[in-house]
Amino acid sequence: MKMPASKGSAQHLRPISRRTALGLTVAATAAIAHPSALLAAAGLRKVVVWSEGTANVDETSKKVYPNDVNTAIAEGLKPMKLNGWEVIKASLNDPDQGLSDALLDSTDVLIWWGHKRHGDVKDELVDKIEKRVKEAGMGFIGTHSAHFAKPYRRLMGTECSWKEYVADGTSAEIIVKESRHPICRGVKNFKLVAIERYGEPFKVPTPESVPLEGIYTLPNGTTQNARMGLCWTIGKGRVFYFTPGHETYDDYFQPEVRQIFRNAVQWAARRS
Repeated sequence: MKMPASKGSAQHLRPISRRTALGLTVAATAAIAHPSALLAAAGLRKVVVWSEGTANVDETSKKVYPNDVNTAIAEGLKPMKLNGWEVIKASLNDPDQGLSDALLDSTDVLIWWGHKRHGDVKDELVDKIEKRVKEAGMGFIGTHSAHFAKPYRRLMGTECSWKEYVADGTSAEIIVKESRHPICRGVKNFKLVAIERYGEPFKVPTPESVPLEGIYTLPNGTTQNARMGLCWTIGKGRVFYFTPGHETYDDYFQPEVRQIFRNAVQWAARRS
């Protein structure tokens, strides 16, 4: 007696049409020729870590960040590659100041570190970043001296200055103020043995949340409080500012700081 074919047998496999086969061939060829097409097809999200390239130009900072700050931050984001993220480094010294139209238009989150060359960033690029955040929902994360970066100041619309900037051996304890905030996931209070102190007030718009605060301990033993992690929604995009990151201190190698960045990227990314 002839047994009926099983559901998984060849008799139940529908042949694909010539048109479908041709389409698959073209798509595969395009993916091989253009890896970015394959990444897009795979649904990978993209975070770009941008730096102005001045963190390793003197002997002191070169010992801490021999491959620049953006490399240290990007290394901390590597675990995200397992969750569908592509991590890209960019620099002011690269063509198109590190952000071509094609790259910027495919970026979900932009991390920005700047210090001495804020004025070298072209206004045309700032316009494009502002548009990407406000109209397309790209996330923007500014860190340390990036509070004076042109894109950040444009998004805030304020002076973005602190009362004081002091690198005198001050230490800091980072306090998790909103334990349920996505940026604080898996993070507990921790200490940074040395940090450049930024003193309040911080001239920015009132944030929608301040998930991280800090207690500075000065060399003379006195303490000061300051906001360390602040969040806003600007147009369709989300913006996070995080204070630590002086080029002569190893903040970006600290496990807690790296966890905060991974969390912040997920929080700032465009929502479907």
